[in-house]
Amino acid sequence: MSETTHWAFPSELQPRAADVSFELKPALDAVVMLRSVVPDDAFTAPILGTERGGNGIVIREDGLTLTIGYLITEAETVWLTANDGTTIAAHPVAYDFATGFGLVLPLGKFAAPYLRPGDSTAVAVDDDVFVVGHGGRAHALKARIIAKREFAGYWEYVLDEALFTAPAHPEWSGAALLDDAGRLLGVGSLLVQEEVGDETVQGNMFVPVDLLAPLLDDMLKFGRPARAPRPWLGMYTAEVSDHLVVNGLAKGGPADVAGARLGDVVVEIGGIRPSGLADFYRKLWRQGGPGTMVPLTLARDGAVLRVAIRAANRDDYMKKPQLQ
Repeated sequence: MSETTHWAFPSELQPRAADVSFELKPALDAVVMLRSVVPDDAFTAPILGTERGGNGIVIREDGLTLTIGYLITEAETVWLTANDGTTIAAHPVAYDFATGFGLVLPLGKFAAPYLRPGDSTAVAVDDDVFVVGHGGRAHALKARIIAKREFAGYWEYVLDEALFTAPAHPEWSGAALLDDAGRLLGVGSLLVQEEVGDETVQGNMFVPVDLLAPLLDDMLKFGRPARAPRPWLGMYTAEVSDHLVVNGLAKGGPADVAGARLGDVVVEIGGIRPSGLADFYRKLWRQGGPGTMVPLTLARDGAVLRVAIRAANRDDYMKKPQLQ
């Protein structure tokens, strides 16, 4: 579990200590390997698997580690491994569905350096940044910001402004995005394709770290932010040729139970046509909390159907971590 994959970026793509204005080695050592094991009967196991791996970012002296939440959702076992090979068990303490952030705390002393937060609003498109995965300089990449824009994900997820970088880091999950002063800007979430000028480039999407500070105390105290839970349909929807198409359903979730089908096209929610995926989710979240009946108009095989789906609290479907 502590074994590092044997690959490296070409030397010209790696940051060098002589070329940066911050202490490079401590910044690299603050990014650790994260491995988790999830029960076979976990709700997310069919989609995300039962053995998950990526990166974690140490953000506090006590070893508190920030990661992307899908790595630790429903995890019963979590391990952190530092660049010096030290491996320690950790406890998943919090996950926020709205931002995608996850937090884990080592179950013992973990002498890794930690990163301080930066300001993602201060970076601009074309600014130079660094994408850092576990494994030291060999797994650190010189990159640039190629976009700052809204992002909507099919799993009922919206960021008002996400950070997009290129070239792509192949081990993006939970990777750290650093500014030119070595401060943390974001947490790696996805591999994406972005239009840059006349070409399509492969890159990564990062969740801005600025979203964490207002939530951190509640996440540590309650395991989640204190905000009211959003209504959840369990209906995985994508934009296809200007249509919102259902391309997945959470088994036993609200939309599945209500009779939604793969290939259905969402025409209206609450009698209003959404302008896109992000607008659809924002209109959903304004319908009310879990338990709300959400009226949808769907197109299926040339017919128009009106269905009402009783929204749920997604957290109710998830296994909760147990501190050993």
